[in-house]
Amino acid sequence: MSVTATSSVFPKLSEPLGLFGGTFDPVHFGHLRLAEEAITHLGLGGVRWIPAGQPPHRGTPQVTPQQRLEMVLRSTGNNARFSIDASEVEAAAPSYTVHTLERLRRELGPEQSLVLLVGADAFAGLASWHRWRDIFALAHVAVSHRPGFPVEISSLPHELATEFNDRRLTDAAGLKRAPAGAIATFAMTQLAISATQIRKLLANDLSARYLLPDAVLDYIARNQLYKST
Repeated sequence: MSVTATSSVFPKLSEPLGLFGGTFDPVHFGHLRLAEEAITHLGLGGVRWIPAGQPPHRGTPQVTPQQRLEMVLRSTGNNARFSIDASEVEAAAPSYTVHTLERLRRELGPEQSLVLLVGADAFAGLASWHRWRDIFALAHVAVSHRPGFPVEISSLPHELATEFNDRRLTDAAGLKRAPAGAIATFAMTQLAISATQIRKLLANDLSARYLLPDAVLDYIARNQLYKST
């Protein structure tokens, strides 16, 4: 049976709302742990998953946007604190984060605290994103990192390091005091899982069990996804 999602209006929250975008090609337990631990560490009211339709910073995924959306739906459906936004999948244009944030601001209003969740590697490349400085006017940014390996300012491009110094919070409670503009960091359980690794295993008819939810594995097998051609 197919699982579907719509881009309906979601209720506003009194707590900050986490926003988790990505290709999710496929979604796996590393993604799920990041979202789950962000709620705990940052005091979020929930996390809205936003699968990319046409990701501008990488090649076209092997599977369709709708298939990637289906996998996210199947992996998150049992968690009441997770919601899905299908707008990028449904859009005809490339998926730029700043455009999605502008849409969410129109939808949720100027007072809702929004927190964009990114990994440390993605954050290091933030200055290459489309209109990246505008992101801070629209949302906070929360950066996950490995335990014992905090974000190193010296590893960031100069202009991003300056923003990091100026905007960094020492207490995640600060995410509630303003709707946007700050940078928070949090350590998450390190899971050595990558979507690239999973795709390689599946392409070679090797087991990917215990790297991603069974519901996603079953969907992949039933639709013959990630098979080598």
